[in-house]
Amino acid sequence: MLAFWKNSVNSLKLSSCMGNHTDSFCSAVTACLEAELSFPTEYVNNISWQEREHLFDLEFIQICWMCGWPYVIKADRPGPKVELLVVPVPSGKRYAGRPIYFSDVVVRRASPYRTFSDLQGSRWAYNEPRSHSGYNLVRYYLFCAGVGDGYFGRVVESGSHQRSLQMILDDQVDGSAIDSTVLDWEMRHHPEIRSEIRIIKTLGPSPAPPWVVSRSFSVDVRAELQNILLSMHKTERGRGVLAIGHIDRFVTAKNEDYEVIRAMARAGQRISL
Repeated sequence: MLAFWKNSVNSLKLSSCMGNHTDSFCSAVTACLEAELSFPTEYVNNISWQEREHLFDLEFIQICWMCGWPYVIKADRPGPKVELLVVPVPSGKRYAGRPIYFSDVVVRRASPYRTFSDLQGSRWAYNEPRSHSGYNLVRYYLFCAGVGDGYFGRVVESGSHQRSLQMILDDQVDGSAIDSTVLDWEMRHHPEIRSEIRIIKTLGPSPAPPWVVSRSFSVDVRAELQNILLSMHKTERGRGVLAIGHIDRFVTAKNEDYEVIRAMARAGQRISL
């Protein structure tokens, strides 16, 4: 079956909708897959993440790392074309060896904000409206808090978690909910920001953004791809690649694991930021 698949396509294409900071990691994972499969494997990163997702929907890209909310939207369509492949377990004590992440509500350290309630009427940034950590989870939190629409004074779409963080540092907005793994990466590579920001609330945990695969592949092919990724932490080369992404290992997940995101979306849709 694998030989038939290799004869029917020119290359395996992989991409990420998780931000440019993941490119080096995803490129290294792609190289591992190519070595294990003995088949041309390409990491697509020369287009916007929106275009990458569109090409995945069209099955021109076969593997994609994406936010859990877009995943459940795709998985819940009639005749879904997507299936869970693996989920990363982030490195770090707060993740406790589980495939989870958080949404950290960040403000400038010099600001007067100490609690989430202090942010009522403030300037707020979210990364994009289909983000779970930056948008969906915030709406759900506001719903559970019993507040109505327009909690924040001014709301802007930044385009990415990194841009939201920079807007906070530049005092263009007062706060934002940042994917904890993105914030981890930024503080590792720019340690000076630790003294410039404050986390005043942590939302979550939520199931980690999954790596998904096109169902155009046979069950055998999907199983082979999954096995390679699940075994990466068992080899020296694989551990080195995982370390680039600050990932301990990949694990399996079930569609039901993302039911919490579906429930939050149903509740949160009643709230308009």
